[in-house]
This record gives sequence, structure tokens and C-alpha cells, in this order.
Amino acid sequence: MLVALPSSIAFGVITYSSIGPEYAGIGAMAGMVGAGAMGLAAPIFGRTKGLISAPCAPSAAVLTAFIAALIAGGSGITASEILPLLVLTAIMAGIFQVVYGVIGGGNLIKFIPYPVVSGYLSAVALIIAIGQLPKLFGLPKGTHLFSGLASPELWRWEGIVIGLVTIVLMLTSHRITMRLPSAIIGLIGGVAAYFIIAAFSPALLSLDANALVIGQLKASGSFLSTVGERLSSLFSIKAETIGLIVVPALTLSVLLSIDTLKTCIGLDAITGNRHNSNKELRGQGIANLFSAFTGGMPGAGTMGPTLVNVSSGGRTFMSGLIEGGFVILAAILLGGLIAWVPIASLAGILLVIAYRMFDKGMFRLLKHRTSRFDFAVIAGVIVVALADDLIAASGVGVALAILLFLRDQIKGSVIRRKLYLNQISSKTRRLDAERAVLHRDGEKAVCCELQGNLFFGTTDQLFTQIEPDLKTKLYVIFDMRRVQSMDYTAAHLFELMHARLAKRGGRLILCHMPLALMEERDFEKYLREMGVVKRHTGVKVCDTLDYALEWTEERLLDASGIERKNEETRLKLREFHLFREFEDDIMVDLLKCMTEAEFKSGEKIVSSGDTGDELFLVRKGSVRIMLPLGGAKWHHLATVSQGDFFGELSFIDKNVRSADVVAKTPTNLYVLSRAKFNEKALANPTLGIKVFARLASAAAARLRLTDAELKSLEEG
Repeated sequence: MLVALPSSIAFGVITYSSIGPEYAGIGAMAGMVGAGAMGLAAPIFGRTKGLISAPCAPSAAVLTAFIAALIAGGSGITASEILPLLVLTAIMAGIFQVVYGVIGGGNLIKFIPYPVVSGYLSAVALIIAIGQLPKLFGLPKGTHLFSGLASPELWRWEGIVIGLVTIVLMLTSHRITMRLPSAIIGLIGGVAAYFIIAAFSPALLSLDANALVIGQLKASGSFLSTVGERLSSLFSIKAETIGLIVVPALTLSVLLSIDTLKTCIGLDAITGNRHNSNKELRGQGIANLFSAFTGGMPGAGTMGPTLVNVSSGGRTFMSGLIEGGFVILAAILLGGLIAWVPIASLAGILLVIAYRMFDKGMFRLLKHRTSRFDFAVIAGVIVVALADDLIAASGVGVALAILLFLRDQIKGSVIRRKLYLNQISSKTRRLDAERAVLHRDGEKAVCCELQGNLFFGTTDQLFTQIEPDLKTKLYVIFDMRRVQSMDYTAAHLFELMHARLAKRGGRLILCHMPLALMEERDFEKYLREMGVVKRHTGVKVCDTLDYALEWTEERLLDASGIERKNEETRLKLREFHLFREFEDDIMVDLLKCMTEAEFKSGEKIVSSGDTGDELFLVRKGSVRIMLPLGGAKWHHLATVSQGDFFGELSFIDKNVRSADVVAKTPTNLYVLSRAKFNEKALANPTLGIKVFARLASAAAARLRLTDAELKSLEEG
């Protein structure tokens, strides 16, 4: 309370005295009531442990700018008409905050770029400082700051002395004592300086026409009568003036929300708790409504009082309630004394607050080339706020936030990895001759794993990076699994890429299409609706990367002219590459060890954990080897096609099967029994030597191919 109350009074005075000096007392009362109302209501509805809510600098800055705009706008609005407009602005800001909390806006406001937030708060600090310097020097109302500073005859030396005493004590209070907040020490010093000066100038001991002090506080009667007056004053607002408050209310709601959530994040770091952003926004909105109806200033969760509260042991929402209760007691018991608080002392307090609020670390950004744009963002918000107002600066801040987002998106490549088809292959095992063709012609196809957001800000970068491949490659595969969003610009780019490839008989292939992580949109359906994906023409869509690679490999193999087996014809034993150039007697012995097996599409051939020592050779069709992961999930290890084999691990070491094997298409197999093979190998040792030598050679070739792909993936 000792931290929140003096600053709340100061914020109320700065706001209402901009209407006229005679409203300083009303402003002081509004600050006190706001601190009490916020202190009581916010903890009840927000429930963030240890958070203290009170009138704050952004509130004073926005409302002061709003009042200045009304007065300077020439709209003919009188001072008495400004007061209900301030109430309605605070009410609308509170409603906006409740809406933010209801729709989940608390999760979004936290992610406003820090340079924008820094620019806002630094601008608020400068606006407060510029507004308080005339009060520190005691300049007559209406005097321009620079002309007043250049005219020492207009200065009130008493105010300067009081303000300087307050500032010095606040800045050095930590050397005096850590038990009292600096604002209290500064205020006590300022009041003491005032009465020391008054001892030599008896006129200062009177409140009448005394511009150096707040003066008599003007309350509106009882609590219920105050609420009634606030409600009744709203009916006096003219319809044509309501439009004037929408933008200030929106700006106020956003700044108060940012200030609150920024404080909550810092509080979480200290206490180890985790606040509910949306619930706290709803609570702050309700608290600001309560404050407005009772004649108080709007506010937010403030860092200074919160840190003092937590460091003193206040770790529950009850500490906020107690703080609010103490504010009410102070207003009742000390209301008469507050009339003697010097305006210059409050100005000194606000100048120190502004100094501490201003982000002095922004100038470090100028030292590094990569961070100069961030400095430009901060400076841009500050310049607009000073040249125009915080309302205009809010629009600039939003625009700059978009620019920051675009910059970050464009800075990082949307291509996470790029590999050619001689560096990566499908899980379909190829024969030596086919692998040789794919190694030779793999440069004709490229696979790119994309990431992030594909929109107008990144599609040009994608096109620039892939353009050299569009000129030389036949097939371009985009793995979309890490793509989070896509817009029409990206869809149009895919169409252009496909058209360029199609001119040379190629095609663009998209695979692993996500169902959108950041938006409720089925990517494939969206591309079909845009006409990019068509049934027989246009961009091809594959469910998995493996299928896309397999489809592309088949096109390259077909175009190579290599002689390939007819998959509908069953291979003879001698046609298997594994047994190439074996002598006739060995082939006869092998055939005696084998049986045939037929499987329908989808039928399981072996299961993980099965016992068996057979080697399977695919005469017709193809099979999928699936590694069970648990929870009804599998990992596709390989596809074995006609002319290849599987089951070699159990054939060699006689252990249980490590994977499931399922027929992909109607499949016919040769089954080589290890038991029968052992009998023949004892009679013909050459048989055993040659078969195991070929199995070892095939295993070595597969391992080398795996090593090459892993190396390409790591380097990519």
C-alpha cells in the first residue's frame, strides 16, 4: 500500500489536472479510489497469487493524451463533459479486457514483440516526464514547456526545491533504509521540504489558492451516491462524442493488459507459480469496471508494489485484498493530510518512475548491426507517440509488430533440408542394377523438407532457393510435415512451379500434408479447391515421403530403359540376383531346400517374436516390413519387391523375428529352410560358403547405403 498509494495519487493528479489545476483534488481522490477498487476486485476475480493492482503510468498517459486531444480538438466539449467521457472510456477498456480474457486473448497479448512493448513503455515514460516538468518548475498553465524552461522568471523556486528533494531521496533511498519504499521516503522528504519553506513563507500554510499543493479532496459523498453519480453522468454523454472514445479505450485496454501480463510473467519467475492469463485479464477488466463506477482511475497489475508484496511474504491473492483494504483505510484516515501533498513532490515521484520505466538498454542495440532494426522499431513507436499520441503509436506498433514477424519469417529459410535422389531413397529395396540407375539419374529429382509458414512473406524466398532446380530437375518433392500454415500466394507458387516442371515432362510432388497446426484448414483440400491439385494432372499429393520417393524412383527407372522384371511373372530361382552365377549343382541343391508360399494382399507373413529360421525370396509381388512400436503403432522399415529377399537375420542367427512382414500386393515366395539348408551344406560345403558370402555382401551393401543416407541427412 505504501508503494501503490503515492504513485496512484500522482497518476490521478497528472490525469485530472490536465483538465485544469482545480481538478487536481478530484484526481488525487480518483487515484486513491482506483487503488482501493483495483486492490479489492482484481485479486477476487483474477486470483494471481501475490499480484497487486493499482492505477499505473500507461493509464495516466493514455487518458492525459485523450484529454489533451479533446481540449485541442476544438469540439466545444467542456470540462464537465470530459469527466463522464473518462468514465465511459475506462468502462469500455474494462469491457475490452473481459472480452480478451473470454476469447483467449491473454495468450496473444503476451507475444507482442518486446521492441514494440519497449517503445510503448518508453513513450509513456517520456510523455509523463514532459507532462511533469512544468509542474516541477511551477510553470503557469498553458505555458509551453520549452518556452517556460527558457524563462526563469516563470519558475517557482519552491516547487523546484521540493521536487529535487523528492527525486534525490527516491534515488538514494536504498542507502537510507530498505524497510520503506523509495516513493514513501521521497514523499516524506518532499512534504518536509514544503513545510520548512512554509516556515519562512506563511502564505504557503493556507490551502486557499495554493497552487503548490493538491488542495482539498473533492469526494462525491457516500459510496452509493458516488456510484449513482457515475451512472447518471453517463446519460449526459452526447451520441456524437461516443465515437471519440473507442480508439483510446482500445489502446488503454491493450496497454493495461500488456502491463498486467508483463508483471505476471515476472511474478511467475519469482514465485515459481504459473498464472492464468485469460482469467487474470477477465479479473482486471472487472476490477477496472468496479473502479470506473466508483470514481477511480483504471489500472493494471503493477511491478513495483507486486515485488514489495512478494518480497515481504505476500504469496496468495489475499495479500492483494489486504493491500486494497489498507488503501481504503488510508483514504479515510489520511484524507485531510493528503491535501497538503506538494504537486512538485508528486511530479518528482513521477519523474523517477518515468526514468525507471524508460528502456535505457535500447541504445545497446545500436552497437550491433543485426539489432539496429529492433532499435528502429522502438524509436519509431516513441517518435509517433511524441509527435502525435499513444493512440497513433498503437497503430504504428501493430504495423511494426507485423514487420518484425515478417522479418523473422524471412530471416530463416523455409527449406529445412534439401537432398537429391542419389542421396536419399525410398524404403523399397532395389536390385544392384536399379540402384546404379538411381545413383546415376538421382540428380534429376530433388526432395526438400519445408518448415514454418508459407505465405506472401516467405514464398519469394522459397522460389529463389528452388529456382535453379526448377530449370534442371524433372521432379521436385516437398515434404510438408513441418509446415504450419499456407496462404493463396503459396498455392499459386506451387502451381507455377508445377507448370515449369511439366513443360519438360516433370512434376511437383507434395507429401505428408498436415491438417494445419496454426489454422483449421486441410491443406490438401485447400489446394484441390484452388485447382492446384487435380486427379490426373497438376501437383501430385502423396500420403508419405516414402511413397513420394518410391513413385519418383519408378518414373526414373522406367525412363532409364533398364530391363525390369514383369511383376506378374513368377521369377525362377536362377533369376534372383542373390544366386547369380551359381553352378548348376548348387542351384539343384538349393531348390531342394525350398518350398513355395502364396499370400493375399494385406495378409501377414511373419510376426514380430515368431520363431523361425527361414529365408524368404520374393518371386512375385512385394511385402512391407513393419517394426512394431507399441500402442498399435508401427514404423515402416522397408518394402521388399520382386527379386529381393527378407528374413536373413533369423536365417543367420536363428533368433526370433524382430519385425512384422505383410504382403503389400498378392505375393508368391520361395521359402528357404535353414534346417534343410544345413543338411545340404554338410554334403556340399561350397553351397554354404557361397550363400553366406552373398548374404554378407548384400547386408554390407545395405549398411553402406544406410550410412550414405544418414550422412546426407546430417549434412542437409
